[in-house]
Amino acid sequence: MSVETEHRNKQIHSEEYFDRIFSSFKETIWKESKKLPSVSLIAFECKNDPFAILVSTLISLRTKDEVTIKASERLLSKAPDVFHLEALETEEIEGLIYPCAFFKRKAIQLKDISRELITRFSGKVPSSKEELLSLKGVGIKTANLVLNLGFEIDAICVDCHVHQISNRMGWIATRTPEESEKALENIMPRRFWIPLNELLVAYGQSICTPISPFCSKCPEKMSCPKIGVEKSR
Repeated sequence: MSVETEHRNKQIHSEEYFDRIFSSFKETIWKESKKLPSVSLIAFECKNDPFAILVSTLISLRTKDEVTIKASERLLSKAPDVFHLEALETEEIEGLIYPCAFFKRKAIQLKDISRELITRFSGKVPSSKEELLSLKGVGIKTANLVLNLGFEIDAICVDCHVHQISNRMGWIATRTPEESEKALENIMPRRFWIPLNELLVAYGQSICTPISPFCSKCPEKMSCPKIGVEKSR
């Protein structure tokens, strides 16, 4: 390892580094008039209700923010809790969440999860990662986002944006989001774990896009190694 690389790694592991990154990224997002990610907006509207966060996160998978917000609001207006959701017919759930991606499959999943929550957890969303992951169709991203926004429990939620930007900037070197979660836990001070997803999702949607990122707008353009970036704007 070169002296330069070792020095950079020490910087990346420091609280001062992440304080600067979070501050500069937030300012850049604000200049772009970028709103919060869809699930964060739903969480705000529903006062961080774990049930609303779980439902909106499941709806959001492979779905654009504007569709997620409207679909979540329609469903939650009819089913503000797990008991109302379980009482809905699958076809009605389909109609409420359409046109989100895979709406038929998600309607079945939401119905199944509502039954599980009632029979196994007395109608409450569990507050442990293990129990959340035991629900059919709930993956690590969904579980961690519910822990973050619904219970204020420290967990790093890694989606495609978090995984890509963290690797692109040289914070970590991983192949999958699951590997990224563990790697980020090792280098990132705990107080940044919860806000990381919200920040990098917004930044990945507006600046550090998956294809041809807007490096010219990024405050880190001179220091970022741009790993894996073939073309930028």
